[in-house]
Amino acid sequence: QVQLVESGGGLVQTGGSLRLSCVASGRTLSEYAMGWFRQAPGEERAFVAAISRHGGATLYTDAVKGRFTVSRDNAKNTLYLQMDNLKPDDTAVYYCALFAKWMWGSTPPTEADYWGQGTQVTVSS
Repeated sequence: QVQLVESGGGLVQTGGSLRLSCVASGRTLSEYAMGWFRQAPGEERAFVAAISRHGGATLYTDAVKGRFTVSRDNAKNTLYLQMDNLKPDDTAVYYCALFAKWMWGSTPPTEADYWGQGTQVTVSS
């Protein structure tokens, strides 16, 4: 059974930075692509970023390109999301995701096989 536990969310002002972490247990992370989704109030959960098994490739939704960086440390079984120049529109619950079925390509994933519990990110204007 896979467990994903996020941390690092919080309240930050516009233009600030946060780094989210996701520690995984139960599987060898290097076998899976991983990523982040977010869900804003009143909206559906949406893709943010993904990273390939060994970190050599990344995908981002257009809204965060140039501001967010996804990375991973397979030796620590940990996934990261560095978020810079945050905007109020980035306010959401952020979820760590593990992809067991999705095949890496140009089309981002729409679902994950395992989810973390979520961490709240709030950006004040």
